[in-house]
Amino acid sequence: MSSHDDRPAVAGVRGATTLDEDCRDEVLHRTSELLATMLERNGLTSDDVISLVFTATDDIRSEFPAAAVRAAGIADVPMLCARELGIESDSNIARCVRVLAHVVSPAPRGELRHTYLRGARQLRSDLPE
Repeated sequence: MSSHDDRPAVAGVRGATTLDEDCRDEVLHRTSELLATMLERNGLTSDDVISLVFTATDDIRSEFPAAAVRAAGIADVPMLCARELGIESDSNIARCVRVLAHVVSPAPRGELRHTYLRGARQLRSDLPE
């Protein structure tokens, strides 16, 4: 065991949510809800977030998901927004925002709680709520 094994490690936490309609308020509200739930379920704060990578399906055009994080006052975290691949499969859910959060967490990878809300729950129905 090395001397740094007791330090929190960098981990990836995944999540997704869906919108009822593509409008700016819905993007901001649902993205904020998703990030807040991810942090809460994992005992994290915004200070534990290293970076965020968002994707949105092609039918979301009203706002960048990262704008919700900035609106919540988290402006010092690097963020990237991209288009989700439009693959024809059961994983192609309409009006879906996905996120990969790089965080500092003492939890082992197997204990991290990924967060899938609303219509996105079907993406990972194998995970506990």
